Amino acid sequence: MTEMAIGEYGPEGKRRKQDAHGLVSFFREISDRYLPEEVAFLCIGTDRSTGDALGPLTGSRLREYGFPHVVGTLPSPCDADNLTKRIAEIPPELVVIAVDACLGPHAAVGYYFASGEPLHPARSIGRSLPAVGRYSLAAVVDASGPRPYRTLQTTPLYRVMGMAEAIAAAAASGFGLVR
Repeated sequence: MTEMAIGEYGPEGKRRKQDAHGLVSFFREISDRYLPEEVAFLCIGTDRSTGDALGPLTGSRLREYGFPHVVGTLPSPCDADNLTKRIAEIPPELVVIAVDACLGPHAAVGYYFASGEPLHPARSIGRSLPAVGRYSLAAVVDASGPRPYRTLQTTPLYRVMGMAEAIAAAAASGFGLVR
């Protein structure tokens, strides 16, 4: 789970709050600079927590859409315990797009924060992990509260699956891989 800044920010380098339709333009901007073969998606999370399953669900769908470089899928998640090892598996010439779930204010649930900056996984729960990605996408899967682990455990799976599909479909559309 990623730390999320609250509010709407400007373009390059800052987080932009957007709905699922806005994600296509985020990925299109990246595809204007890089081919799908030059990009690696780093999808962070675990299938052991409903809310945190966004990463591996997204990664699995990205693979199905035909993206060649995806780290973090349902069969092989990328989580806090193996993040450093999984990052090392990514060839250095690839541009990394990091994807993770996050908690935020009630008004932001179901929205996405896209950025031209790295993602800071697990910061909101007090873990110190390396910042990842040239680009990042944080999906607000539920409202933040006093017990983030409990909130993630009880986040509706339907919402998380829908958000994961929206990310993967937007990436495929933005990169021109729509089937």
